Amino acid sequence: MDSKEKTIELIEQALETVRPYLHADGGDVKFVELTDDLVVKLELQGSCQSCPMSAMTFRAGLEESIRKAVPYINKVVSSNVPELA
Repeated sequence: MDSKEKTIELIEQALETVRPYLHADGGDVKFVELTDDLVVKLELQGSCQSCPMSAMTFRAGLEESIRKAVPYINKVVSSNVPELA
């Protein structure tokens, strides 16, 4: 397994720790891409796309979980919520 594959695996594991909270509110998150410059792209799904708390959930939940698991990530962005891009 190369380092990019390992990094993606760590990102997916981090997202799994947050998913139950998203599911409880009718939402989810999908891993979209890890760019060559270590930017993680996520897609908010379900009620998370339009929730007024999505920015806080994104930064304090998803991004924080990913950064704990993979501290060398440069940025975490949303591919479908413009204000989180």
